[in-house]
Formats: sequence, structure tokens, C-alpha cells
Amino acid sequence: MTSKVIYLGDLRTESEHIQSGSKMLTDAPVDNHGKGEAFSPTDTVANALATCMLTVMGIKAEGLGVNLQGATAEVTKTMASDPRRISRIEVNINFPATYSEKETSILEHTARTCPVLQSLHPDLEKKISFSYS
Repeated sequence: MTSKVIYLGDLRTESEHIQSGSKMLTDAPVDNHGKGEAFSPTDTVANALATCMLTVMGIKAEGLGVNLQGATAEVTKTMASDPRRISRIEVNINFPATYSEKETSILEHTARTCPVLQSLHPDLEKKISFSYS
């Protein structure tokens, strides 16, 4: 088992990661009957894309001897209706430094092949961009 989720009422859930015991709350978004006091379930999907990209790039960077500490990702999720779903995720990754052309190519390729990105439906629009200091 990966996690356990409990419905707390008022459109809020609490998830516990079994291995670590860490917990996360979700709330329904304001535009869907919620309070918007925490990540919504669809926010977590969009956020998972960015965290996956940064994680796999971090793994690759270690092997390249490149320091990614301080890299950030800005995430924008767009919803559609009928049926209600995520229609677009934009991720802009900002690197804390510049890297060689080879390192840049490897890092960007690694990000674009992360497991979360590969798991998202092909109809979901994904806009990924990279910025370097």
C-alpha cells in the first residue's frame, strides 16, 4: 500500500504516505463548492508533474556533477468542463545557473521523460519551458 486517505468532511481529505508517515490535506477548489484552503486533488496532479521533473533532473544532475539546488518550478493548471477535467498544465522550470549545451540538453530531455509526464493522457495539453539564470 502506498497511501491511506480519509475523508474528513466538508470536501476535505487527509492522505498519509505509509512509508514515511507524512500527511497531506486536499480541499475542493472554490470554483467547485470548496473552501480552497489546501491543494485540490487536481492541483496535486499538476504539482506532481513539476516535482517529478525536478526529482528526475536532480538524479541526472548528480551523475553529471551539476548542482540543481535552488531550481524552481512554476505550475499553472487549467480546468475544462463537460466533463470537468484538467485540460492544460504549464510548468516553467527555472534553473539557478547556466549549464553547458550538453548538460542543458540532457536535463531537459530527462524532464520531458519523467514518469508523471509519461502517465498523463495524450489529450491533456502540456506546456513545458525552461529558464536559466
